[in-house]
Amino acid sequence: MPTTAPTAHALADVTASDSTLRRFLHGLPGVDAVGLEARAASLGTRSIKTTAKAYAIDLAISMVDLTTLEGADTPGKVRALGAKAAHPDPTDRTTPTTAAVCVYPDMVAVAKEAVAGSGVKVASVATAFPAGRAALDVKLADVREAVAAGADEIDMVIDRGAFLAGKYLKVHDEIVAVKQACGTSARLKVIFETGELSTYDNIRRASWLGMIAGADFIKTSTGKVAVNATPANTLLMLEAVRDFRAQTGVQVGVKPAGGIRTTKDAIKFLVLVNETAGEDWLDNHWFRFGASSLLNDLLMQRQKLATGRYSGPDYVTVD
Repeated sequence: MPTTAPTAHALADVTASDSTLRRFLHGLPGVDAVGLEARAASLGTRSIKTTAKAYAIDLAISMVDLTTLEGADTPGKVRALGAKAAHPDPTDRTTPTTAAVCVYPDMVAVAKEAVAGSGVKVASVATAFPAGRAALDVKLADVREAVAAGADEIDMVIDRGAFLAGKYLKVHDEIVAVKQACGTSARLKVIFETGELSTYDNIRRASWLGMIAGADFIKTSTGKVAVNATPANTLLMLEAVRDFRAQTGVQVGVKPAGGIRTTKDAIKFLVLVNETAGEDWLDNHWFRFGASSLLNDLLMQRQKLATGRYSGPDYVTVD
């Protein structure tokens, strides 16, 4: 049985120095961009039968990290989000709960209360989200505040400036420090902001760097930039977690975030997971969608499969 990110594994020695880490990351195979995009596009054309679609919709609902990350967030909005996560369709209690709600650290306690007893996790962004431009002690205080308030998961952002400058060990050591701040109670998702990493080679390097440092999940994006999750960058990250487990025995999750809005989109990503990483990742312990509007479309499509028609505009809440 694969384990989840330990403090030491078969690749721990590559972080002995800046030079060894650089040598390892730059020694990873180069990404064939044309081939990667063609495979992602090809997998996206797969059609599935109605019975499989019903299963896929429920699976996708169970994988949603229902998210609100706005300056105008209020306790009332977060409570409503928590209620929706716990009971996505109050008229049909067979509807799965979402995996988590994702909020800012100061809203963790409110979210925790809102989802109490439901099994829904509370995830908190941290480390000066979304830019990550802060001193390490500030970032760690951000994490500790969220964990102390009851966060089950921490979504951190890497220092993209340091990564792009080739300061890989600095990025690695920050992830390690954040992982330690999470303690034993919170899983760590590491956000790369793939839209700012410029190349597929950099996304591959960031994926391996995050996993070597102890990420429980690797995550595409904050949802705050122009380019967020795409089939191609998610496929690349799925290949990375598959290969990392083959090499180390450690399983790491993947979370595409931003821009996934429709049931059709979600099913395309589930096909990517199944065909690339395999069935072991088709579970919300190992795969998540970072989204806000996706859940509404999944609920509408779910009801259409059940009744043959769409409900009126009041069927789902407006996020």
